[in-house]
Amino acid sequence: MPLLFSYGTLQNPAVQRANFGRELEGRADTLPGYAERLLEITDPAVVATSGKTHHPIVVETGEDADRVPGTVFEITEEELIAADKYEVDDYHRVLVSLGSGVRAWVYVSAAAY
Repeated sequence: MPLLFSYGTLQNPAVQRANFGRELEGRADTLPGYAERLLEITDPAVVATSGKTHHPIVVETGEDADRVPGTVFEITEEELIAADKYEVDDYHRVLVSLGSGVRAWVYVSAAAY
């Protein structure tokens, strides 16, 4: 089963229920080499689901001292596809190594891709 690292709204139980039909169980982890920024969201469906007009987004810095805290979740392939549909075009999904050493999918700024 895939692992998904979330530093933002996918940690919210209401967002999880809306996208996956269930609440996820996860564990704390970090994303090294990235820094968090805020992104204005204009998609009305995403704003309605999250309740927020600005979501966090991460950008790669390459600096190991930069670390973004979050939660890693074990999800199904179908749930990963649902997460892809939830995230707006400003996000790009990549496979990364987390602070714990596990490999997980994470949504980063699409500007670099």
